[in-house]
Amino acid sequence: MLDYCVIKGEIGAAIKAGRAVVALESTVISHGLPYPANIEAAKAMEATVRANGAVPATIAILDGRIRIGLEAEDFERLAAGGIRKVSRRDLPLVLAAGGDGATTVAATMIAARLAGISVFATGGIGGVHRGAETTLDISADLEELARTDVAVVCAGAKAILDLPKTLEYLETRGVPVVGYGTDNFPAFYTAQCNLPVDSRCDSADDVARILRAKWQLGLSGGAIIAVPIPEEAALDAEAIEQAIRLAVAEAEGQGVRGKELTPFLLSRLEQLTEGASLVANRALLLNNAAVAAQIAVAYATLRRETTLPRRPPGKRALY
Repeated sequence: MLDYCVIKGEIGAAIKAGRAVVALESTVISHGLPYPANIEAAKAMEATVRANGAVPATIAILDGRIRIGLEAEDFERLAAGGIRKVSRRDLPLVLAAGGDGATTVAATMIAARLAGISVFATGGIGGVHRGAETTLDISADLEELARTDVAVVCAGAKAILDLPKTLEYLETRGVPVVGYGTDNFPAFYTAQCNLPVDSRCDSADDVARILRAKWQLGLSGGAIIAVPIPEEAALDAEAIEQAIRLAVAEAEGQGVRGKELTPFLLSRLEQLTEGASLVANRALLLNNAAVAAQIAVAYATLRRETTLPRRPPGKRALY
């Protein structure tokens, strides 16, 4: 790990001291939101994490190194365009080439686990794409959730996906889906859909106890903490579904697939909703960051108060 990972001093000190740290991804900067909203949202997420008692750790690959924690100029660099979207399969390719990359949910989970960070906030996870029965387009995020011990706080899966199939896949792979203040799975731009979660929690302490039980039992893999978008920012469910269907049809017609599909669909949704999806996206990102920080604080407190051993950071990390 020494050759490939650099942990910012403040973050490394917090990890060593067993304090709360929240991982944040970088694809929201390079592929998720347009400029300058991308940089503004990423910095606002960091500020929200701090305001709720935890240390933010935005993760990216720069110059062939996994960077756990970024500087101000790094955000501009990631927002400049031409940055590769990096998931699990891409990590060795980009690192060996000394390149730059924006980390997806899967890659951010891997990096967080290497650093010893247990909680990660994002917008929405990837999942089973609509039409996957013929395309086999299933996000690597789901497999990462089944194998990497990081809790992912999100507004459910991105609404452009097939949500019932995504939940079925998660069940098969043994990933708990916990509704935070909800009995039903959030649908990203809307507060919920008619799909039940595995369990409901109404406090960060409740979530922390679930995470402790899971990992003390040696049950590898993460958990989804599904947080509904704030009610005042939610979009009309029927209208957004119509926009998604149109965007999906356009993507099929233009042959857009693979890594390019999600950025294409999100961009088209912003156009079709006249910017309303962008406003909603920012609201749920900040809400998720706040909840993730509260969970990270509760989990760090629980570790100090019990005999649960702290999982060490990856070997030979730079602090």
